[in-house]
Amino acid sequence: MGRLWLNILLVLVSVAVCTVAAEFVVRQLDADAANGPMGRHLDEIALAPGVDRAWFFADPPPLPNRKAIPQEWLDLVQKVEQSGVTDGTRRADMFKAWNANFVGDPCRHAYLCGAPGHLYLYDPPSGEARPPYRFLPNATTPIGLVTNEYGFRGPPVPFARQPRTVRIAFVGASTTVGNHYFPYSYPEFVGNWLNMWAASRKLGVTFEILNAGRESITSSDNVVVVRDEVLPLRPDLLVYYEGANQFDLRTMTPNVPSVARIAGDHCPAQPAAGGAAGGTWLDDLKYESALVRRMQALFGARNLPEGGREWPKKDYTLAWPNGLDERDPDITRADLPVNLPTILRDLDTIRTAGGTVGAELVLASFFWLVKDGMQLDPIRHRSILDHINQNYGPFHYRDIERMAAFQNRVFAKYARAHDLAFIDVAGLMPFDPDLFVDAIHNSYAGERLRAWVFLQGLVPIVERHLKSGAWPRKIEAAKKPPPVFKPRPITFVCTGKS
Repeated sequence: MGRLWLNILLVLVSVAVCTVAAEFVVRQLDADAANGPMGRHLDEIALAPGVDRAWFFADPPPLPNRKAIPQEWLDLVQKVEQSGVTDGTRRADMFKAWNANFVGDPCRHAYLCGAPGHLYLYDPPSGEARPPYRFLPNATTPIGLVTNEYGFRGPPVPFARQPRTVRIAFVGASTTVGNHYFPYSYPEFVGNWLNMWAASRKLGVTFEILNAGRESITSSDNVVVVRDEVLPLRPDLLVYYEGANQFDLRTMTPNVPSVARIAGDHCPAQPAAGGAAGGTWLDDLKYESALVRRMQALFGARNLPEGGREWPKKDYTLAWPNGLDERDPDITRADLPVNLPTILRDLDTIRTAGGTVGAELVLASFFWLVKDGMQLDPIRHRSILDHINQNYGPFHYRDIERMAAFQNRVFAKYARAHDLAFIDVAGLMPFDPDLFVDAIHNSYAGERLRAWVFLQGLVPIVERHLKSGAWPRKIEAAKKPPPVFKPRPITFVCTGKS
């Protein structure tokens, strides 16, 4: 009997050792796959004057506001995982201060009723239900996000402007705030490299970065973010990068149904038929294990309808507005597709509001990883295939590509019409699926490379203002209070339908 248990133990130890070794090898392969495209494409991006290629590999300084994660927050993540409601950003949602006017009764909220009986709220100073949330201030979350006292991602930034500083605010959604698991977001890379550029030229200027981005918000949310959270900090530039959350081709195809985000009429916390909501334990483990992610992609690839090609779609017709010139659009038209009239009105508001404190708007084109006839690796690029064919499922690649290009032409024309600096990210970012995790979000290597693209566009803007003497500005003492806030926790129990 003793020999039997010894053999069982030997087998278990061997399996464990092999699993650990396989995990290490897969992580190394994933790292090589992620870093390879950076080197492959780095020299394709022309350098702005005074920029040194070697800076690309420099990380920002360690965040001084990174701190230990409270045990109660680790327990809260565990409650989310135990609930089974782990779709989307559920783990990160627990560490957001939700707008009380947006939430209302959490048990009647189609999304937040799935929270594990706990949320943080804040009371918006304007009384509006926008934006839906702010990140918790001065926090280091279990997901990896580090915030300053304003709830912005990144290092502390003093409220009072210091002498010889240039302050740049980055505005947008998930592609601006970046993946919470990433050590740094693209604005943090840009800020570090701008300071290296200034030091190399002995300018005696310090660049401060505000990352006001947050996932899932729209241009109308960003109007309030800029007005209430960013402008009190009196930035010099507002850099706007967003083009997905209002990119709705149903504005041109009224007969195509919406892709349902929540199935049925039950709150996700109380699934119909008493089953567990969300993913399996294996789905949760993929966040920690590269080996599990590879196994899921490998076995899941067999179920893809067309391998790495575009999935079958039903036919439909795009209802193009009469008389609208696709190559040279009239940006004043109220019938522009993909919600562009709303976006342009919001950009007007942001631009005008920024002007009241001397902040200039910089607009960027938005990158979409989609082309007609595009074929991807069904294992390595499984998440990209799922995103394009499920999230934008009714629509053909050709139409997503066409409308993304049209949206960027509208952005470029808006910038020319209002004499704004324009950074053509879509034209300069390499089209390489190894730099992406879906059609719009970058891998960490892609995040760094996109930041490098932004740097080349921002350096000439900064240099022009410095040479003219307009920067660094002399800023008078603030007349408004800093945009800080105090979240308040609430607990609740939802027992019925939402």
